[in-house]
Amino acid sequence: MIKLDRNDYELVAGLEVHIQLNTNSKAFNRDLNKFGSEPNTNISAITLAHPGTLPKVNKAQIEKALMLALATNSQINKSNQFDRKNYFYPDLPKGYQITQDRHPICTGGYITFESDGKKKTIRLHHTHMEEDAGKSIHDLSDNYTMLDYNRAGTPLLEMVTEPDLRSGTEVHDFMAAVQKMVKYLGISDGNMEEGSMRCDCNVSVRKKGATEYGERCEIKNVNSKKFAKQAVEYEFERQMQMIEKGIKFTKQTLNFNPDTGVTAALRSKEDAHDYRYFPDPDLPPLVLSDTFIEGVKNNLPLLPSEYIQLLMSEYGLSSYDAEVLTQEKEYADYFLGLAKEYSKYNDLSKLIINKVIPIANETGKNIGENLISSEKIFAFLNIIDEGKVSTSAAYQTLFPAMIENQDDNLLSIAQRLNILQSDDQSFILDLVEKIINENKVEYDKYKKGNKALVGFFMGQAMKSSQGKADPKVLKEQLLKKLNE
Repeated sequence: MIKLDRNDYELVAGLEVHIQLNTNSKAFNRDLNKFGSEPNTNISAITLAHPGTLPKVNKAQIEKALMLALATNSQINKSNQFDRKNYFYPDLPKGYQITQDRHPICTGGYITFESDGKKKTIRLHHTHMEEDAGKSIHDLSDNYTMLDYNRAGTPLLEMVTEPDLRSGTEVHDFMAAVQKMVKYLGISDGNMEEGSMRCDCNVSVRKKGATEYGERCEIKNVNSKKFAKQAVEYEFERQMQMIEKGIKFTKQTLNFNPDTGVTAALRSKEDAHDYRYFPDPDLPPLVLSDTFIEGVKNNLPLLPSEYIQLLMSEYGLSSYDAEVLTQEKEYADYFLGLAKEYSKYNDLSKLIINKVIPIANETGKNIGENLISSEKIFAFLNIIDEGKVSTSAAYQTLFPAMIENQDDNLLSIAQRLNILQSDDQSFILDLVEKIINENKVEYDKYKKGNKALVGFFMGQAMKSSQGKADPKVLKEQLLKKLNE
């Protein structure tokens, strides 16, 4: 490839984000909507489109669609129409997909998120309801493609953005924001590895300052935020190279190979007329009442920004702690559950952020009772509050031992580790003398004005005390001796 000055060009990207909904049944029949089942077990005559079968709208899909519409400040369309999108593929048993074309559930709206330390707002064109196709499996046989229809009919929302994204990083961070939103709303698990969320990336390139969009190509079915970023960045580079070489290209549908990091053409890009959209004659127009919409609105859960505000205003947490605790909804809910019984909120937040969350990530366990009981959490915090173990010894030594021995009494563990602070702190005087005598060079520097060495002496003293010294008493005696 020739070397280009990227500053001469601008990436223009828009996304079509497909969100599988966690309803109990499929979009237009009662078949079980569940990931991971044995192939072709969650199917019926309706899923397989046998003659004479008829679809029926799933109320839960509509409710979850409205939740997303409200969360993204979209304009809800009270009159909806389901349409048939006609195309042939072996994993599409009906020969068409039930979707929404001209009358989607909502239009407009926006999502605001942070990318590269700046706030970014991406406008939405619309969000519509539809059903998923089945799955073709090409690597189980050398001679055949296997078809699993379990996924066929799974309720989907497709969120279509305006072409407002300008970098691969923004694409990654936007997908992360959508993933976080659907988890907080409780409408999807957002698991991209399992296909619960995936996206098509529409990419074009234009000269900086230009107002007309360049010819776009669509990268289909990207199932990872990381891959979406890589695919968009590669396609940006590829299209810039073609423009510089004067090579004309038309709209194409592309596939991205994560192993090579390269996009490759699948087919020429379809236009809407290729799908021959028309209203589904088996599904009457859907009219949403104000009462129905208001009912969904009244039951809308808190979104991440609202959780952050709650943690800062009512629990006095710093913005950093609130941001960390809201990275996952289960973290915030875990904190709020424990905060009902423990009022030192900052100490609780520190413990969850610095110890509980890292262990949950390391072990792959959900945060909560199956990781460590709330009784153990309270016992750990109380043993520090009561001055029986220093904070440093508790975090560095006691907590790991507590995780390994959850059936043991916490006080017994502390005794076994020999980290219980003595009620008699008279040994601190001897400890201070010992530390100063062992570090004469640093003592002389301190006496000559290097007062920052207090931290060095405290560190040495705490280490030597093995956590038995009360830090407050120790610092008081150390400063008294140093300043004699």
